Amino acid sequence: MYDLAVIGSGPGGYVCAIRAAQLGFKVVLLEKYASLGGTCLNVGCIPSKSLLDSSEHYYNAQNHFKGHGILCKDLSVDLSKMMARKDSVLRELCQGVAYLLKKNKVDVQHGHASFEDPHKLLISGPKGEKKSVQAKYIVIATGSKPISLPFAEIDKKRIITSTEALSLKEIPQNLIVIGGGVIGMELGSVYARLGTQVSVVEYASRLIPSMDAALGKELQSFSQKRLGMEFFMRHKVTQVKARGKGVELRAESPKGDSLILKGDYALVSVGRKPYTEGLGLEKVGIQLDEKGRIPVTDRLNTQVPHIFALGDVIRGPMLAHKAEEEGVLIAEQLAGQKPHVNYLLIPNVVYTWPEVSGVGYTEEELKEKGISYKTGHFPFKALGRAKASGDQEGFVKILAHLEHDEILGVHIFGARAADMISEGVLAMEYRASAEDVARTSHAHPTYSEAFKEACLAATENRAIHV
Repeated sequence: MYDLAVIGSGPGGYVCAIRAAQLGFKVVLLEKYASLGGTCLNVGCIPSKSLLDSSEHYYNAQNHFKGHGILCKDLSVDLSKMMARKDSVLRELCQGVAYLLKKNKVDVQHGHASFEDPHKLLISGPKGEKKSVQAKYIVIATGSKPISLPFAEIDKKRIITSTEALSLKEIPQNLIVIGGGVIGMELGSVYARLGTQVSVVEYASRLIPSMDAALGKELQSFSQKRLGMEFFMRHKVTQVKARGKGVELRAESPKGDSLILKGDYALVSVGRKPYTEGLGLEKVGIQLDEKGRIPVTDRLNTQVPHIFALGDVIRGPMLAHKAEEEGVLIAEQLAGQKPHVNYLLIPNVVYTWPEVSGVGYTEEELKEKGISYKTGHFPFKALGRAKASGDQEGFVKILAHLEHDEILGVHIFGARAADMISEGVLAMEYRASAEDVARTSHAHPTYSEAFKEACLAATENRAIHV
C-alpha cells in the first residue's frame, strides 16, 4: 500500500508526487497517456511557447533586423522544421520529468485510473490489462480539456482546438479565432507573424477580459497595427461550418447586424473545462459543482477528506504554476507543515510579444470593491534598455493603496513582462509599499527599471525619467 497516489502527471501532479517523495512518502504516480507532463508539456504551455518564439524570430528577421544593420535575403518559413523543433523540445522536457520522478523514487504507472473504493484505484492499462493500487491518500490532478461549442462542432480538421493548432501542416492564409483570451491571442499571434490573416471574434467588449482593461486595450492596438489582426468585439457566434477546404463563421453584432467570415481554419479557444470523466467519483461520494469542478476546502480536501484535488479540476485560474503551488501545499500539509497559497498572487501571463502580465487586483476590481487607490505608470519608450533593444511598446502600471501605499496590483505590457511580474508577486507577498520598491536599487540598463519608475510615479509622482 502506498502513502500517496497521484492521478495525473501534469505540473500539479508530478510536482506533488516529487515533493511528497522528498518528504519521505511512498508515492505512486498514475498517468493515462504514454507521455508524462500533462497538457502543459504536451499540448499546452511548452509547445505554444516554442512556436511563439520561433514565429517571433521570423517576424523580427523580416521586420526589425534591417534596423540593427542585419540584412536578410530570401527569408522563408519551413513549417515542418519549426514543428520538428517544437516536438524535440517537448521530448526533452517530458524525458526530464521522467528522470526527476525516477530520481525521487516515485513509482510511475501508466493506465487509466478510476476509483473502486475510497482507498483503491483500478488501473486499466493501454493493452487492456487491469490491476489495483491502494493508497492512504489520493490526489486528483487530471487537468482540463478544451471547451467545445454546440454551434461549432470540432472536427479536428477545419474546426480545431489549440491541440490541432499546435501541429498544423500548413500556414493558413486566413485563420478565424473564436475567443480573444490567452489561448486565442497567443496562437493567433503565432500565425499572424508567419503571414496569416487572423480574425478574432470575441463575445466580450475587450480582449483578455480577466486581466486589467488597460492590458487588453494595448494588446488589441498593437496586434492591429503591427500584426494586421482584425477584431470583431461583442459579437456572438451563431454558426461555424466546414465548407470544403475551409470554414464559414456567422455571428451577430450588438446591433443585430450579421457577420460572415470565411477562412482556412476556425480555432475554437473559448476556454477549458475540468477533465473528470471515467474517474468513478460517484463510487466514493464526490459530487461535482455546477461548473463540473471538484469542490474542495481551503486545504484542498474533497468531500472525502483523505482524497484531494488540485489544478484545473478545482476552482481558480487554470494555470500550471497555480497547480504546482497546490501540489506542494498538499504534500507539505500531509507532512505536518503549514504551507499556504495566496490565490490573489497567482500571476497571469499572455506570451504574445510584447508580453502581457498581471498580478493582484485590477483597477476594475478595486473600483468595484470601493478600495481607494493611486496609480503609478511608466512607459517603456522612456526606458534606456527598451530603446537599445527596439522594444519600446508598453508600460508598467502599479496600483497602490491611497493611504498606506501597499502595492495592490501590478500590470505590465511590454518586453519581458512575463519575467518582470515575479518582482510584483514577491513585493506583494511581503506586503511591500510602492516606496519600498522605489527605494530598491535596480540594475541599469534593464527592463525592470520600469517597475521601479512606476512605483516612484505612484509615490507622490516622483518618477525620474519621464
